Amino acid sequence: MDAQTALFQQYRQRLFGLAYRMLGTPSDAEDVLHDAWLRWHKQGTGALDDPEAWLVTVTTRIALDRLRRAKIERSHYSGPWLPEPLTVDADQPEAQLERAESLTLTFLLLLERLNAEERAAFLLREVFDYSHAEAAAMLEITEDACRQRVHRAKQRLRGDRPRQPLPDTGTQRRLLERFVRALQQPDMPTLRALFAEDAMSVSDGGGLARAVLHPLHGAERLARLYMQIALQQQRHGVRHEIRQLNGMPALLSWQGDTLISASWIDDDGERITAVHALRHPAKLARLAAVTKSAAPTSVH
Repeated sequence: MDAQTALFQQYRQRLFGLAYRMLGTPSDAEDVLHDAWLRWHKQGTGALDDPEAWLVTVTTRIALDRLRRAKIERSHYSGPWLPEPLTVDADQPEAQLERAESLTLTFLLLLERLNAEERAAFLLREVFDYSHAEAAAMLEITEDACRQRVHRAKQRLRGDRPRQPLPDTGTQRRLLERFVRALQQPDMPTLRALFAEDAMSVSDGGGLARAVLHPLHGAERLARLYMQIALQQQRHGVRHEIRQLNGMPALLSWQGDTLISASWIDDDGERITAVHALRHPAKLARLAAVTKSAAPTSVH
């Protein structure tokens, strides 16, 4: 490996982590890194005082351009759009980048509240720990403008809700195990007891798979929805597995060798407050390609 390639590889994990958090899709993040590598390969690196800053700057700007286009495309998306999980388990390098809590699928979905410029400034400052001055230079804006973007981003992410503690993996796993048992032996009281009164369900089918086109709210409505889903899954022999996706427990549902959904939850410590169900065939196919080859944890 030549010195230029070795230097790029030294920072590759950080660059991938930034691009993935910007775009919410591993394949798009890899495309950004490919474009960044091409520019790096053309760059005379001997004259660079700070190769890391150069690479992070280029990666951020490429990701910004892609995110602006993606925002337009997502405005025409059929139903809710959900981020795509990393197609690795939590013990792989990409899942350990920087701060693990900012890799959770719930956090990535929260980032969709931000416009592209706010998202870039927030990630550089709050996740990757660059100073306002450093982030401003990377984004080619003033330091004051960078501070304003980060401040607006924090306000948008906070919304009207109080700050929530980081999700507990043990609690989420126990709730998912109860959820699976309720799907396997469905009855309304058991299902309803799983959900908080104001719980919601969000499904991403992208117009290519059966999914609710608008978020569904309320414990009663969610219980009825998953009662129907459970009965359908029983007829088709669907099996469930709990796996780590982006560092948190998630529920994978298989019909034969086909992954038909990947779901993750939010909770209040006792009950499920949100179910996010990924049903988009292309996203699931990429996830299935690696999960099939690894030994899953089955739920009986």
